[in-house]
Amino acid sequence: PLAEGQRIVVEAKAEFWTGRGSLVLQARSVRAVGLGELLAQLERDDPTAPAVGDRVLASLKRRGKDSYQARIIRRLGSGPKKILGLYEEPNGRDGLGIVTPTDRKLRREFDVRPADRNGARPGDIVWVEEAGSALSRRAKVIERVGPMSDPRTVSLISIAANDIPVEFPEAAAREAEHARAAPMGDRLDLRRLPLVTIDGEDARDFDDAVFAEADPDHPGGWRILVAIADVAWYVRPDKPLDRAAYRRGNSVYFPDRVVPMLPEALSNNWCSLLPRQDRPVMVAEMWIDADGALKKHRFHRAMMHSAARLTYNRLQRAKDGAPDDELAPLMDSVVTPLYGAVATLLAAREKRGALDLDLPERLVRLGDDGRISEIGVRERLDSHRLIEEFMVLANVAAAQALEQRHMPCLYRVHDQPDAAKLEALREFLGTLGIAVPVGQRLRPGDLNRVLHAIEGKPTARLVNETILRSQSQAVYSPHNLGHFGLALARYAHFTSPIRRFPDLIVHRALISAYGLGDGGLSAEDKSRFEGFGEHLSMCERRAVAAERSAMDRYVAAYMADHVGATFSGRVTSVTRFGLFVSLDGTGADGLIAIRSLGQEFF
Repeated sequence: PLAEGQRIVVEAKAEFWTGRGSLVLQARSVRAVGLGELLAQLERDDPTAPAVGDRVLASLKRRGKDSYQARIIRRLGSGPKKILGLYEEPNGRDGLGIVTPTDRKLRREFDVRPADRNGARPGDIVWVEEAGSALSRRAKVIERVGPMSDPRTVSLISIAANDIPVEFPEAAAREAEHARAAPMGDRLDLRRLPLVTIDGEDARDFDDAVFAEADPDHPGGWRILVAIADVAWYVRPDKPLDRAAYRRGNSVYFPDRVVPMLPEALSNNWCSLLPRQDRPVMVAEMWIDADGALKKHRFHRAMMHSAARLTYNRLQRAKDGAPDDELAPLMDSVVTPLYGAVATLLAAREKRGALDLDLPERLVRLGDDGRISEIGVRERLDSHRLIEEFMVLANVAAAQALEQRHMPCLYRVHDQPDAAKLEALREFLGTLGIAVPVGQRLRPGDLNRVLHAIEGKPTARLVNETILRSQSQAVYSPHNLGHFGLALARYAHFTSPIRRFPDLIVHRALISAYGLGDGGLSAEDKSRFEGFGEHLSMCERRAVAAERSAMDRYVAAYMADHVGATFSGRVTSVTRFGLFVSLDGTGADGLIAIRSLGQEFF
């Protein structure tokens, strides 16, 4: 427990700049227990601004129940550096162990004395702290992650290396376990409407359901409902569960596990739209005209009863004329209207010129032993596009609704490509004889014309990937910059509050905007959108980095079992020292060094 004015020592864990010119530090207490999250705000030009790992003397001012604002008094130097690595015990070293960092940029090994082993065994992945002076190369084991021989350790390495929270605080877990069914109250009763969920075969949580019907008042138009799990009813602002979810920012997905944003008691039960069970939802009710334009919308808090738990494959088979026993009676009332509405939305997407990259998604299947048994490409069906277009429409409606009601909105913004990247893209496409307009504001449609020109050609995949790399990174922000890739003037994330905290913030803003009862924005939250955008964008980048590094390690392990095999691939880059090649099918990539290409002159 901490008292206002008390001086403590903290160790910085992560840092990022806010739009107001302040440095925000996520920190842990070194000499006090139960600190929770500490925010230290410093002026940007402060020469004493601490870096990650620094220890500082700070004076505290309480900001909330478990939150403090800290005024930095002085830096106290850096704490021991934590390093993730592989522990081994080579012969002839008299029991002295060695830790090789998993980060290959750290080009040295660390010695571990028997007294500092902390139960580590050869082949374990461990966290170590440097011991002694920086020149001593000594370290002590502070935590075992798992044996390197266990395939499940692959994702654990990525989780640990990216500092992704795994365990929920006891108070947050207890809050989730005590959750119960939401009451009907003033909710709109949609339990007789045949709303259905559509997800992948292996999905465990279902956070969205859809329905469509022809609009009798406007020929060619449609009424569309997108119902999203009412997470805001269960996760209230500034409660332990809210703070734990905010710290995570989003769920993180690996081939062998998921690190969820919310405990399973919520994500797989009370907040999951399970078939034939009553569930509370936030509903976007939308009307589009025959051209696919969004004409009007309303948002409700409602109670629904899922008519069916559908998968993309089952729905596609039904659309193609082979419905199963459950779907056959739903063809006229559910399936046909859904596909009719999405055809109108897809035509509107084509007309506005949304960027249409063709980048197959890798599908990884694990065997019973936890190792990769197959790497392929995920099948892309019309049913996938159906859900995507319905979700995009609901996200646009959410952003419009908050603007119209003068409520703060956390936009999902995707800015124009950077000028330097755009010029590099022009130069690259020029080598293929493809011109991109110069001296005007680039539009997604301009890039679509490039993609259509190379469709079906050997260079198609390379051009798609190069255009993707030229794009700005999408982020969360309270300032609307539009969404370049989708060719939309405004866009927010509303449709996945189980796995993305930004969506939960948008739900809370809508609840406050429409006066829909408890669980809206707190007074303090309305002034924190700048910080929300910074933190949640960082969480997303962290998750993407962890997912990519885990996938790279899984693929490397898979390729290690195929040494000597022959694969087809494509050259993706040429350098002075060799060729970078990406293999077809597995997506594995690597360098063919020029010294291995033979004695010819290149």
